[in-house]
Amino acid sequence: MAKAVLDALVAKFPTGVRDPYSYRGDEAVFVEREAIVEVASFLKYEPAMDMKLLLSVTAVDYLGETPRFEVVYHTTSLTHHHRVRLRVKVPEDPPELPSVAGIWRTANWWERHVFDMYGLRFTGHPDLRRLYMPPDFQGHPLRKDFPLRGRQPIVPERNIPDLIRGPGPQPRDFDKTFPGRAPRR
Repeated sequence: MAKAVLDALVAKFPTGVRDPYSYRGDEAVFVEREAIVEVASFLKYEPAMDMKLLLSVTAVDYLGETPRFEVVYHTTSLTHHHRVRLRVKVPEDPPELPSVAGIWRTANWWERHVFDMYGLRFTGHPDLRRLYMPPDFQGHPLRKDFPLRGRQPIVPERNIPDLIRGPGPQPRDFDKTFPGRAPRR
């Protein structure tokens, strides 16, 4: 069923889509970096495709190869029950490609994940900043050349307010709040 989607993509984008792959329900296609937004729009808004769900966006680091990175988009159609994997090759310099966050809202979070872990930039992303690592973290942990025994610079402790519970009882108020118990230190 998804083989028809691959054929439609190759027919619609002869220069932007290449090397369709279909084997036992695993359908994938390579998409040129400049054509990813048009291909994603076609997959989502064309009634015959109806790929309204972007399951995930991830990246692969092929250290030593050219181009070094590959961004993989997993899309699915809930109405037609077919899936297609879009694969985009990204060079090491500059490691960037257009954002599809304007097409699929879930791409906002996934592209931030790829940016934080691999250092790939998505041009046109509404809020491209680190997701897991602190803002002053150096490097990208899922790159193959990330030093395993490296150390990060010492960062002063930040005061993060607890918005859920509030500041809690202060040591001087502990005796009034819990009579008969020794204060914790």
